[in-house]
Amino acid sequence: MKFENQLADRTRWHADPCSVAKVLDLLNTKTAFLVLRECFYGTSRFEDFVTRIGTSAPAASRALKHLEAAGIVRRVPYREPGTRSREAYELTSAGEDLLPVLLAMAQWGDDHLQGGTPPLAFVDADTGRPVRVRVTTDADLSDLRSDAIEVQATFSFD
Repeated sequence: MKFENQLADRTRWHADPCSVAKVLDLLNTKTAFLVLRECFYGTSRFEDFVTRIGTSAPAASRALKHLEAAGIVRRVPYREPGTRSREAYELTSAGEDLLPVLLAMAQWGDDHLQGGTPPLAFVDADTGRPVRVRVTTDADLSDLRSDAIEVQATFSFD
């Protein structure tokens, strides 16, 4: 990436409060990431999170509470016939907005870590075409590389 003139002297500023750091604070454990993944895969019941992630109930509980407090997931009541009322979890709109983050991680892992055919493919449900995450401008759908991106300050220097 390139920096605009006022940011070129990196000794005059620092990246805090950085949005990347804030996301890492939010999704601060492997379990939190995997709970998020499972929400996108349709997992909603607590016991299923524990089983599918392969984690302990306390770890899944902590991750779900953390994500709920951050507004990423919400609890929704459900009741199966003949059983007591229980709660399931679903993504909020803020949680849904994390889809490109999750897909970008999966795409990078597929491209650089799998060493063969990835375990899952993400495709457009209507066309069957592969879904890819790309960095683009709002006006153009062509790919952008990091050296074509300029970093600009949204804060004022004192």
